[in-house]
Amino acid sequence: MRSVTLPFGTFYNGDCIGGAQAHLPDNSVDLIITDPPYGIEGDKLHRHYNRNEEYVVGGYVEIPATEYGDFSIRWVKEAERVLRPGGSMYIVSGYTNLYSILHALKQTQLQEVNHLIWRYSFGVFTRRKYVSSHYHILYYEKPGRERTFNLESRYGLSEKSPDGRSQNNADREDVWIINREYKPGTVKNKNELPVQILTKMIQYSSHKGDRVCDFFLGGFSTAKVAIGLNRHACGFEISEQIFETKIPEIENLTPGYLLSSLREPVLDNPENSWKSWTADEIRQLTAEYVRLSAEGMTKKQILHELGETHGRGHWAILKALKKNGLIPEKNRTSKRTASS
Repeated sequence: MRSVTLPFGTFYNGDCIGGAQAHLPDNSVDLIITDPPYGIEGDKLHRHYNRNEEYVVGGYVEIPATEYGDFSIRWVKEAERVLRPGGSMYIVSGYTNLYSILHALKQTQLQEVNHLIWRYSFGVFTRRKYVSSHYHILYYEKPGRERTFNLESRYGLSEKSPDGRSQNNADREDVWIINREYKPGTVKNKNELPVQILTKMIQYSSHKGDRVCDFFLGGFSTAKVAIGLNRHACGFEISEQIFETKIPEIENLTPGYLLSSLREPVLDNPENSWKSWTADEIRQLTAEYVRLSAEGMTKKQILHELGETHGRGHWAILKALKKNGLIPEKNRTSKRTASS
């Protein structure tokens, strides 16, 4: 099996199952992101798309439908073995062989975190049924340690959109609306995941210096983005033609080249975040709340004022006030309203 080792990763030209067994130790990978073969004659999918295949690299290796179930079990078990406890895996799949991949995952100790939907524009044209315009993204973890999830890596919890919605919540909803990338006139693989999707997965589920693995490198998109975000990358590509076409692109990458394109989240981390309240602080908080209420301030204004004074976030202040009976819990309020 030919391999190429660079300062930021090692890549293998060969089957991922045998390759992982030979080259990846147990618990050696922090994050796996992979887009396995279609199992639906993916080498002939261009018949269903209105696109020029002139720049698409040949050599795509498909898995026959009759072998897809067993193949999925074998590679998923290898992925489980090499993933470290607390590590995450994202598998991108169409619906045709989704059952086989879910069945394979059931044969492991991996646990589901989310079943995400990637929705894109311009699905496959149809005349007698609805147009398919989404993929499934299966987000799983290996138990044993706390899973990496960088909550404020993209948006701070306090950031709001113009209409007042939490940008952090919106970014973490389980339907991702991200269009495919079209690269006219450039050499590309049969199917490549958008940089935007890969960046999102890597930001949330890994740290700089972590090892990101792709069992089916294809156009090396996962590896490129991982390197661009200062992660180490590794993976397998069975097609010699694709491997030899893409390796020169990887060799010319500068680690961290994508970092300057990332937005900087606005973080609201008050100085006393996560500190326990003392009895004196609670007495002071209570007195200040009573005083500010008497002055006619709204609840929102009071929470902001107390947060500034005590160096704590909105939710910490609200929780303390509720705990001490100054602001009623919603269920208590509703009961009083119902009985009045």
